[in-house]
Amino acid sequence: MDDKDLEILRLVQNDARLTAEALGFEIGLSPPAVQKRLKKLRETGVIEREIAVLSSAKLNRGMTVIVQVMLERESRRHLDEFKRRMRTTSAVQQCYYATGEADFILVVIVQDIAEYEEFTQEYFFDESNVSKFTSSIVMDRVKVSLDIL
Repeated sequence: MDDKDLEILRLVQNDARLTAEALGFEIGLSPPAVQKRLKKLRETGVIEREIAVLSSAKLNRGMTVIVQVMLERESRRHLDEFKRRMRTTSAVQQCYYATGEADFILVVIVQDIAEYEEFTQEYFFDESNVSKFTSSIVMDRVKVSLDIL
């Protein structure tokens, strides 16, 4: 990977819809050269996926909750089962297996406190392996980004 690849990545991480022409103009490469580099970046997994970032507020999912989850048992089977359950629910936007006091850190997006209560009932209270969880309701989205470069 060279400086031109890094420039392409800087640009597409903020706008994946930029054309090869626009990218080439910005960094001084021909559109075919840009397309070739993008293809390689995708094939090697540097670009994992290209997504649309949706407005949670406009889709009636305006409440964000940061949740720390502690498990009772941490065998591989129990960890894998918790990870699987978190991957399958659309309310969980992000899930991190972490070190420290909490076993998992979640970013949960819901409509309101009632929906969050339903979520906790299904995924924490009804789950015998969750020993404790703490919730922090987000009051203001100061910065939301997946930018790396």
